[in-house]
Amino acid sequence: QVQLVESGGGLVTAGESLRLSCVISGLSIRQYTIGWFRQTPGQEREFVGAIYKNNNHEYYGDSVKGRFTVSRDFAKNTAYLQMNSLKPADTAVYYCAATTIVLSAIRESGRYSYWGQGTQVTVSS
Repeated sequence: QVQLVESGGGLVTAGESLRLSCVISGLSIRQYTIGWFRQTPGQEREFVGAIYKNNNHEYYGDSVKGRFTVSRDFAKNTAYLQMNSLKPADTAVYYCAATTIVLSAIRESGRYSYWGQGTQVTVSS
């Protein structure tokens, strides 16, 4: 059984940082692309970032580029999302997800097979 469990969300003030963790069981992150998405009420899930399994390159959404960093720890089978210089617009539920899709679809939430339960990030001004 595949499980993705996010943690690390919380309430912070604008300009501060948070690191989200995604502990994964039932699959190896060496064989899957791990992506991060976020969602606010009434909105579509937005691509935040991902590490593509085939080339180990990082890809980011335009709104977080330069502020957020994705990473992985193979020994712990865990993915991370480091979020710096947080803004109120970053407030959302953040999800990690796993997929084996091709690179061209990495930003498409519907192409991810496995999802965590989400963790709330709230940034106050």
